Amino acid sequence: MDTLNKIRAWGDQHHPKWLDYLRIVLGLTLIWKGVAFALNLAAFTSLMENSGVGAAVSISLIAHLIIAFHLIGGLMIALGTHTRLFCVLNLPILLVAVFFVNLPAHVFRPYSEVWLSGLVLAGLICFLIEGDGVLSIENEKQTVSE
Repeated sequence: MDTLNKIRAWGDQHHPKWLDYLRIVLGLTLIWKGVAFALNLAAFTSLMENSGVGAAVSISLIAHLIIAFHLIGGLMIALGTHTRLFCVLNLPILLVAVFFVNLPAHVFRPYSEVWLSGLVLAGLICFLIEGDGVLSIENEKQTVSE
């Protein structure tokens, strides 16, 4: 636990302002991908039709969790509140997207999303360490209370 506190303290002390703009772009990208996932019902429906009833329920639950984590997490990351928590919640989704969905079949295709997924994964890891930053709601609360 002491190591986590040291990482958190280091991230809070060494946070350049330009990283805040990158955090906002990361949050907006997560929102965009959440909306795109929600609007792509044809692929989701075909996936559900090819599976059994029990699997269809679990696939539906997972799909709704992915949409919720991307939309809510993207908004919270962009605003800069509870950034580390929402980075942790989105990490498993991006790990699966990079290593199990996009990488094996689509890495050498033109316009492949493996590169975008990889960049978002790197951004989540970066802000898991760096935290909120100066341009964030969390920083505003600290400034007002001091």
